[in-house]
Amino acid sequence: MDKKIKILTISDHPLSPSGVGTQTKYMITAMLKTEKYEFISLGGAIKHNDYNMVKTDEWGDLWKIIPVDGYGNPEIIRSVIRTERPDILWFMTDPRFWGWLWMIEDEIRPLTPMIYYHVWDNFPPPHFNRPYYESNDVIATISKVTDEIVKKVAPDVKRIYIPHAVDTDIFKKSSEEQTASFRKELFPNEENPDRTVFFWNNRNARRKQSGTIIFWFKEFLDMVGHDQACLTMHTDPFDPNGQNLRSITEYLELTDDQIVFSTQKVQLDQLAMFYNMADCTINISDAEGFGLATLESLSCETPIIVNMTGGLQEQVTDGENWFGVGIEPSSKAIIGSQDIPWIYEDRVSKEDFINALLKIHKMKSKEREKLGHMGREHVMKNYNFDNFSKQWDEVLTTVYNECGSWNTTRENYQSWKLITI
Repeated sequence: MDKKIKILTISDHPLSPSGVGTQTKYMITAMLKTEKYEFISLGGAIKHNDYNMVKTDEWGDLWKIIPVDGYGNPEIIRSVIRTERPDILWFMTDPRFWGWLWMIEDEIRPLTPMIYYHVWDNFPPPHFNRPYYESNDVIATISKVTDEIVKKVAPDVKRIYIPHAVDTDIFKKSSEEQTASFRKELFPNEENPDRTVFFWNNRNARRKQSGTIIFWFKEFLDMVGHDQACLTMHTDPFDPNGQNLRSITEYLELTDDQIVFSTQKVQLDQLAMFYNMADCTINISDAEGFGLATLESLSCETPIIVNMTGGLQEQVTDGENWFGVGIEPSSKAIIGSQDIPWIYEDRVSKEDFINALLKIHKMKSKEREKLGHMGREHVMKNYNFDNFSKQWDEVLTTVYNECGSWNTTRENYQSWKLITI
């Protein structure tokens, strides 16, 4: 192919460690390896030191990253589209951030098709999103829940299920020697090397239930013995969007060896060691579109405890086998706002959570290893890079060929409808 397909992406900064940023980077680098594409990325959702264009050493001019505040604005989009003339506009994250973009879809779509990589956490079907869904040429859905929701809300919009992927060459089982060495470094004063280690890797934010987990984990320790388990939390205990986790541990008189905070940013290979060191990874968010940390954990053959909500439920079971413990929500409260009138907020009970901890704690190591091994197979079968890359290549190529753009025509795009009243 002489001409490369040019894609404009809008998302979290693709070199940032967020789940959205990571998946954007995965998609872009996978497509660049096909040698069919080039990218301009608007990198948002972080504080920038400067706003100079960024290029990577590996890809040079084939991937240009422009730092923006938020996710940009109409003026930036108009400017980039007119100057760069992209063949496709690709964007990702929660729809509440994209109202301004869909407001100008009548300016964008006559020139270039729009692909929205979408997640929605829960039912009831958000029919208030229908005008947004219908403002795209294609919706790629991250989870099976999201796919079913888009099908119900906007059945006429073309959609395709493309779940997140994980780099199984990085997130994999390490040797016993490597794991033991890492554990000794993390717990230099550990008195009981046989204790059960639980791992939690999330942003310290309200919906992640970070404070709740610490309170409940203390009750779990009271039951099994304070030297029989520990919880490592890879997060910022002072995140302004969350709780002061240090204050909670001090109030509960938990030691630094019972609740261990990992606060430094780490490379992916080191993050993989955290999963390997742990006996189980936890995520009981009350709303979770997908939950990348638990997928990374399974890829490292470490079983998981999750709330059966959003994308978490398709990770912990394939419908027949289980790769950890799935906790059914004990309550489903309808919450919302002026922009999002309704959505379920799924909460697990303390009793169910502690019982899940006990189940993992009481398992023999061989049983946990079996769960982890099956989890790795689940990831390799359903969330591997090969499928992820092939699906995105097929979607982007099909949209380019069938929908047209600057260099063909947008002859299949119709900005109006005939409605019989």
